[in-house]
Amino acid sequence: MKEWYDKINEAQNVESLEEIRIAVFGKKGVLAAEFAKMKSAPNEEKAQIAKDLNTHKATLTNNLNAKKIELQTKELREKMEAEAIDVSLFSQKSSAGALHPVMQTMDRIVEYFASMNFAVKTGNMVEDDFHNFEALNLPKYHPARDMQDTFYFKDEMLLRTHTSPVQIRTMMSTKPPIRMIAPGAVFRRDYDLTHTPMFHQIEGLLVDEEGKVSFANLKFILEDFLKYMFGDVDVRFRPSFFPFTEPSAEVDISCVFCKGDGCRVCSHTGWLEVLGCGIVDPNVFEAVEYKDVSGYAFGLGVERFAMLIHQIGDLRSLFEGDIKLLEQFQ
Repeated sequence: MKEWYDKINEAQNVESLEEIRIAVFGKKGVLAAEFAKMKSAPNEEKAQIAKDLNTHKATLTNNLNAKKIELQTKELREKMEAEAIDVSLFSQKSSAGALHPVMQTMDRIVEYFASMNFAVKTGNMVEDDFHNFEALNLPKYHPARDMQDTFYFKDEMLLRTHTSPVQIRTMMSTKPPIRMIAPGAVFRRDYDLTHTPMFHQIEGLLVDEEGKVSFANLKFILEDFLKYMFGDVDVRFRPSFFPFTEPSAEVDISCVFCKGDGCRVCSHTGWLEVLGCGIVDPNVFEAVEYKDVSGYAFGLGVERFAMLIHQIGDLRSLFEGDIKLLEQFQ
């Protein structure tokens, strides 16, 4: 048996040690052969032979386990030394980060309107009823006030449902003319393929002396903006209703997926709705104590634009932090 003790001590790696284990402890191994010889041994010697073999078996097992731990520790140390990184050395293997696609889209929208001399305004995410609803000509019975749409607090405050309160606060603290956009996060109680409880809007407002602002002005700037964002697309305005503008319109572009031919995304109409707009309702100007002025307003969802530009099918994927998705926008 001595030779097997020596072989265990001389083993250079875990693989060779495993071969020794099989040779000693396997069904056809050394120990099995020695135990088989007991059949032909004299009866008075069998007890001593079994005792000696069991002693060898226990000792060999302990030696094998100890050697295995020693070899595994050695291999792990060598692997760690081989993979060690000197963090003080310069490396070319670094990868640059990137803006989130929603932030990329928001920046691009802001850049356009900033170039058109629109100021960028921000405001509070927690608002009161007056600035979020009443001043925007949203009466008590309006569906947008329903608890299913709005996150309310116990003190009658709420999470803003749009960035329009920024426009109200700007008008209440500034005399016209006003030329501004209000980008930011907004909150509504909704969650599906095209809606999330938190999303981003950009709303615009232009106010000047009465007679200086018309729907034609609004139409011109939105058409130019949409071509800037989506390229050579057709734009159409459809009559609609918003409490804070009159007249109001929904704005569509020819489908960026099928080029207006009709597909599943555009419900085979050839058109995609992208924003809402209109001439500011006189009741809004009355709420902020403006007189003898006119203006227009518009609003859009940034995620909606990001989904169309990057052809993303599920709005929720923009908020899941999936590295495989985000790496595509580096």
